[in-house]
Amino acid sequence: MRTMLDVRDPLSPDAAQIANGVLRLMGDHGFAGVTEMTLANGRRADVAAVGAGGEITIVEIKSSLNDFRTDQKWPEYRPFCDRFYFAVGHDFPRDVIPEEVGLIIADGFGGAILREAPLEKLVAARRKAMTLRFARLAAARLCAVQA
Repeated sequence: MRTMLDVRDPLSPDAAQIANGVLRLMGDHGFAGVTEMTLANGRRADVAAVGAGGEITIVEIKSSLNDFRTDQKWPEYRPFCDRFYFAVGHDFPRDVIPEEVGLIIADGFGGAILREAPLEKLVAARRKAMTLRFARLAAARLCAVQA
């Protein structure tokens, strides 16, 4: 049986560096984030973050052009967040990122939002489910490091 802590596809070292920068950026904007959060549809968000007002952001990390081109499941994340971003490294060709999503440039030390993601508000029931999933994952990981 799988638990919420199981990770099917751990982030590559390059993606982990981008994730660190994204988490710092999200913190600077008042969001608390976790990495590798499994959604109700079975997809795994690279970064999921919750703001003070309950808004939910998902960030899909692409560490290479090949990674972006071979992974076209990103539309399946949209129903689970208010805003959706791609996060890429400084040398990633930005023109391939779809215009209808947000764009973040990040490295191991921080990041910058180059294009704001459009707001598409979640319905209340989905927001509650996502918030509970987020809280339980964060609490389980905290307990695991304290054990």
